[in-house]
Amino acid sequence: MVDNRYHKGYVFSAACIGMLLFGIVMISLGSILPEVTEKFKINEARTGFLLTLLPSGILAGSLVFGPLVDWLSYKKILIGGSVLTLLGLEGIVFSEALLLLHLSVFCTGIGGGILNGITNALVSEISEEDHSANLSLLGVFFGVGALGTPVILGFLKGVYSFEAIFALLGISIVVPILFFLIIRFPKSAETKGIPIKEGLKMVKNPLLLLFGFILFFQSGIEGLTNNWTTTYLEIIKEIKASNALFILSSFVGAITITRIVLGKILRIFNPLKVMVIGFIIALIGCLLILQGSSYVMLVVGMVTVGMGIAAGFPVILGYVGQIYTHLSGTAFSIVVTIALIGNVISNYLMGQVSQYHGVGVLPYFIIIAILTALILLYITNKKYHTKIN
Repeated sequence: MVDNRYHKGYVFSAACIGMLLFGIVMISLGSILPEVTEKFKINEARTGFLLTLLPSGILAGSLVFGPLVDWLSYKKILIGGSVLTLLGLEGIVFSEALLLLHLSVFCTGIGGGILNGITNALVSEISEEDHSANLSLLGVFFGVGALGTPVILGFLKGVYSFEAIFALLGISIVVPILFFLIIRFPKSAETKGIPIKEGLKMVKNPLLLLFGFILFFQSGIEGLTNNWTTTYLEIIKEIKASNALFILSSFVGAITITRIVLGKILRIFNPLKVMVIGFIIALIGCLLILQGSSYVMLVVGMVTVGMGIAAGFPVILGYVGQIYTHLSGTAFSIVVTIALIGNVISNYLMGQVSQYHGVGVLPYFIIIAILTALILLYITNKKYHTKIN
């Protein structure tokens, strides 16, 4: 009989490290894009293609991690995601051919997608209660990775080349991998094969689909804000590029700090109500951005939006972990994949509409996404009140 005793603190630490690595993945390519384009002498069209490879890889990783976890084990898939991330980052550094660069970026994305999914699934698995609160604390480490990487690069770029910095960053992943190897993890479903049939049945589950589409719009809000805010502020609000970047950083910082606070709040108050209140706060933030013209007002608006949407992923993924205990990995995979599709579609639609109506439509896009998410939350609470309360 397999001894499956594990230390919750060690497992939670492993999940936090994995989420930190995902934060690094999300910001990695953007942080060194000018250097990469200069090294390979690629034009705007090829740069655009390069930028699609990272989210495509993350989407692929998010799609496969759940069934693989339910078939194999948390340890194997967590280590596998970390190794793919390591290989991808090192490949970006040492690639001399454009094809190898493309494969490396895609590989980094797959590793990141796996890490994002499995860390959330792991924390939910070890949480007997307060799933949403623990997932909120996990989300803090994404912010640490995403905010810390450009800061480190900023300090070291004048001293070392981007190749040297990223080579060291990639090699440093060996340390977490060794930690993952020596600790015990909880057992997964350990099915006899990849649970394709069971997964297809779960895709038809109406509650799981509602959770997925709430995160579809949540992820869309985050994607639109991260990718279009600086352009909106520079063109519409006539803010300097450096100040626009700071305002965007205040948004990411607000999410990170709020999730620390939510680690306490979600243990006391109903998570669904906290999420609804949060979206209303985010709506107020959008109105401040829409009407604001001063630098201070725009910072306040962005911070308010960040605070408002911080509960989204922890709350919904917490419900998924509580309700779908049998094939939790597959359930997480489904909702996270739907969420990422929302991110991609939102950015695509924003790009298309902004060609004809300008980037000034950004706040309206976000407002529509918030209102739609609130409607879906109302439907979820009305139809499945007993399951989620």
